Amino acid sequence: MKKIVLMIAVLALTGLIRAQEKKTAARPNVIFIISDDHAYQAISAYGSTLTKTPNIDRIANGGALLYNNVVTNSICGPSRAVLLTGKYSHLNGYKLNERSFDIAQPVFPEQLQKNGYQTAWIGKMHLGALPHGFDYLHVLPGQGSYYNPDFINSKNETETYTGYVTDIITQLSKEWLDKRDRSKPFFLVVGHKATHREWLPALEDLGAYDDVTFPIPATFYDDYKNRIAAQKQDMTIDSTMVLKTDLKVHADYDSTSTRRYNPYMRFTAEQKAAYYKYYEKKVSRELDEKKLTGKALAEWKYQRYLRDYLSTANSLDRNIGRLLDYLDQTKLSENTVVIYASDQGFYLGEHGWFDKRFIYEESLKTPFVIRYPGVIKPGTKVDRLISNVDWAPTILDITGTMIPQEIQGESFLPIVSGKQVPWRTAAYYHYYEYPHPHRVAPHFGIRSEQYTLARFYGPEDFWELYDIKKDPHNLNNLYGQNGYEKITASLKKELRTQILKYKDDDALKLLEQAPGTTPQPK
Repeated sequence: MKKIVLMIAVLALTGLIRAQEKKTAARPNVIFIISDDHAYQAISAYGSTLTKTPNIDRIANGGALLYNNVVTNSICGPSRAVLLTGKYSHLNGYKLNERSFDIAQPVFPEQLQKNGYQTAWIGKMHLGALPHGFDYLHVLPGQGSYYNPDFINSKNETETYTGYVTDIITQLSKEWLDKRDRSKPFFLVVGHKATHREWLPALEDLGAYDDVTFPIPATFYDDYKNRIAAQKQDMTIDSTMVLKTDLKVHADYDSTSTRRYNPYMRFTAEQKAAYYKYYEKKVSRELDEKKLTGKALAEWKYQRYLRDYLSTANSLDRNIGRLLDYLDQTKLSENTVVIYASDQGFYLGEHGWFDKRFIYEESLKTPFVIRYPGVIKPGTKVDRLISNVDWAPTILDITGTMIPQEIQGESFLPIVSGKQVPWRTAAYYHYYEYPHPHRVAPHFGIRSEQYTLARFYGPEDFWELYDIKKDPHNLNNLYGQNGYEKITASLKKELRTQILKYKDDDALKLLEQAPGTTPQPK
């Protein structure tokens, strides 16, 4: 009798274990790879001719590529706060870079934990605080360092690693995947520092593009006619980009000054020697010999900028490939959703600029590719307007997790799955940071399927309107021009609707104030 009871108990337990395994297997894992300042113009899946990104392309070709994924606030830390909360900057409280994220507020990984997911964030987080919702944290402090970086864990303990940051982040991610709780599905954020300024390539990538002469962008010598904010920004390659720090011309390799962060203080002797040989003996010597000025110097700086930027991106794509290979080797790729995105767009010489911030196309749109085996058809192309406020609810939807009511975004899983569903025709945007560091005036507005309407405020009040189908580079401000009265009125009505929908009370007050009466931003 006892044997029969024991056998029944064993069978019951076996059944429960198998049921749990089946339930776990049915719920996909999710890996969200997020880089920093990586422009869609630098990704071959998006048609870039500047470089090749075979591993990002692997994700895109195996799933869906979003052509019109826009952000709500084109700046690094706030973009990550939107990812975590699914809410706009004015509601999650993280409007400006280098502030501290309010960890008392809900974040969507907490919902994943309640649904039985193990959660982790490894690499760059850049929120000034360690949010809840993660079983494991191993993140860079602040911007982090390209070479021999520090990492902070969940207990606020610091550990230093030797090597190149992109390689280290990948290795740490693989180690966590090896040691994770295999009885649970997982959600892992892999946060890369690349391709953030000051663009320090891995040693193996130094000089990778020295034999390439990049075409000067058609808008490189933009005169900013009829665009006040563009005229008054401080983010040009010509004037703003610094030869010594950004382009490593006669860099201070041995400086110990604490006035300004010096990345070379972290270098090993071998790393410093390689950089000195390349940048001092080759790059700096070339500029010394050419004695360039004016447009010739601006164009030389542009070439050096792209060479450093794309060389830094080489390691990013290579390491994405290493992670994808790991998933294939461990069979995890069969049930793991892989997403690659950047925190916002970036200028690669368009309008003569680097950096981001504007509602204009190159900084508004960010790359986003997603692979979901068995659900998203390989080679899917999506033109609908998706926003980074939609990222959190989509991940929750993918994992079968409840989406909290306070989340402002919507799941676009039906869209990438090939379903015809009603969707937004306009996306709302609000940028705040002024005047430092690049003097881009604060502004809010909407990007529709054909138009961009923006209200700039602060030191001056003005409107801008662009037909992005006819003018994809946002060169011709149509606001106030004859023939656009009805379109402008319609867009202003839609802008007001969006402001009310997303509860942006400050923007509503600005919208209702007469031009010239808005206070200067603090």
